[in-house]
Amino acid sequence: MKKNIFFIVLIISVLVAFASYSFFGKKTDFVSYKTFYQEVEDNKISTVSIASDKISFKYIGGESLFQTENPQSPNLKEYLLLHDVKVTEEKDGAEVFSMIFDILFYIIFFGSILIIFRKFISPNTFKSIRKTGIKFENIVGMEDLKKDMLQIAKLMKNPALCQKERIRLPKGILLEGEPGNGKTLFARALAGEADVNFIPAKATDFESMFMAIGPAKVKLLFAKARRKAPCIVFIDEFDGIGTRRNYSGSAIETENTRIVTALLNELDGFTPNKGILVLAATNSRQALDPALIRPGRFDAKYTVPAPDQESRIKLIEMYSRDKKFADTIKIEELARQFNGESCAHIESVINTAALNARQNNRSEINEEDIKNALHKN
Repeated sequence: MKKNIFFIVLIISVLVAFASYSFFGKKTDFVSYKTFYQEVEDNKISTVSIASDKISFKYIGGESLFQTENPQSPNLKEYLLLHDVKVTEEKDGAEVFSMIFDILFYIIFFGSILIIFRKFISPNTFKSIRKTGIKFENIVGMEDLKKDMLQIAKLMKNPALCQKERIRLPKGILLEGEPGNGKTLFARALAGEADVNFIPAKATDFESMFMAIGPAKVKLLFAKARRKAPCIVFIDEFDGIGTRRNYSGSAIETENTRIVTALLNELDGFTPNKGILVLAATNSRQALDPALIRPGRFDAKYTVPAPDQESRIKLIEMYSRDKKFADTIKIEELARQFNGESCAHIESVINTAALNARQNNRSEINEEDIKNALHKN
């Protein structure tokens, strides 16, 4: 804000100084144009300064400045030069003001573009997290998925093992599942187990009102991944940027096609031994471009299921750790009511039930609270 005020004051000061000089400048003697023309003919004039409304000149050997009218003759400058007169052309106030205005316009125009690009394509757009603070022991259930992912975590920790056993680390892993089942949490846990950098991103990070910003951000993301390797790049809501390419010609489809193409180029641009693993989460695998998720790019595809009965019991116990249920509520029975529901939904219901109990001045959550919470959620 202070810089902007300083800049405005500086411009006003320049304009005031220019106006003051123009108005209060040194006064000169006036001669008729006929006399001036004759003096040029007689080779008595040394220098001439031509402005839009006047002509200023000096005689040979003199220092005094004289003025005459400017008839705007197209041949005047040639006439002066033929008589060995040194000629300069002045810009009038309107021209100077116009020039200053043009300069300000270009400064504001290109400054705005720079600010926009700085905002949308900043090197700090994607944050690298060194320690996620989460491991598989913090995740309830999904034991089979954990077992498979632990192998990948070991390979990322020991890249020499891949070369020794001639195992290729996957470039990408696709996690599919309903919203709220813990795909993001699982990605963070994998980075924690592998003890590598974690760079999270989501589909909305690549959206912009300007064309070509999305592909540029894809390149920025993978450039940072190469600098931070070994690392895991996690892209949430992957179906938001990796949808099937449609060549309808619309601006939205064209931008989507460019983003998918940029992703394809980046996935093909690094080798498995670079230590970069792309982990993508989606709610709809069918919506993704087939070329994007083919083997060699996303080698492994896993489904993150809704929690089973045993997992739901553990989740209820975890979410109600600081809460108290009435004696009439049996956790096993409550877990059955959550059959097919996501982890996030279970947490939300228990939290809403606790809020309902507090609203009614009760320290225990009863069956009515659970019923009302299920209805609200």
